[in-house]
Amino acid sequence: MTQDRATQNRGTGDIATAADGARAEIVRIGTSLFARGYVHASAGNISAKLDDGHLITPTDAALGFLDAGRLARVDGDGEQIAGDRASKTLTLHRRIYAADPTARFVIHTHSTHLVALTLAGVWQQDDVLPPLTPYYVMKVGHVPLVPYHRPGDPRVADLVTERISSRAANGTPIRAVLLDRLGPVVWGPDAASALAVLEELEETARLWLTTGRRSEPLADDAIAELRTAFGASW
Repeated sequence: MTQDRATQNRGTGDIATAADGARAEIVRIGTSLFARGYVHASAGNISAKLDDGHLITPTDAALGFLDAGRLARVDGDGEQIAGDRASKTLTLHRRIYAADPTARFVIHTHSTHLVALTLAGVWQQDDVLPPLTPYYVMKVGHVPLVPYHRPGDPRVADLVTERISSRAANGTPIRAVLLDRLGPVVWGPDAASALAVLEELEETARLWLTTGRRSEPLADDAIAELRTAFGASW
């Protein structure tokens, strides 16, 4: 085998290995979310960015019972090349990856307390929750509300990417948005990071709702200290 051919084969093998790892992570995260009540029935979807495209859960798939071999795989142009039919939110996921180069994993759930928050009323349109705890400030940051559109509506992708771009321009990049009546969409450089954002976001919504939405946010000087000590994006 020539050196060029060997190099090419190693590259192909690396891509296949990365895809297998991403499949395993999607299944693992889906199982965990279902077991802990973050998702139910066929609500929600998960995706991962690959060097040559994306993997995403199929439409109407139950995240607690995913089959790694049936995950939808799309190429760099968004054309499906393998697996069951891709989730109707594929456009939104692809646009998030394009808008935030650091994103490699996206999770969307219909988490109970976050959907309830949209029904009861968010804190502010650009900040659905007040900065109640230091870990919310450090791990989640600003989370804007995206007005209601039907599931899969491509206009949602425009609204989300607008918010990603505007926040990045202001020096306060976001890791999540909250879709009115549909729940959070979170992202990160890997599965663990995205999951941590989702968990902290849902827990803060639970805290705020169970305290009657009366809790005071952290003081400005406390938030400034978190920026200085930990580089919090707030």
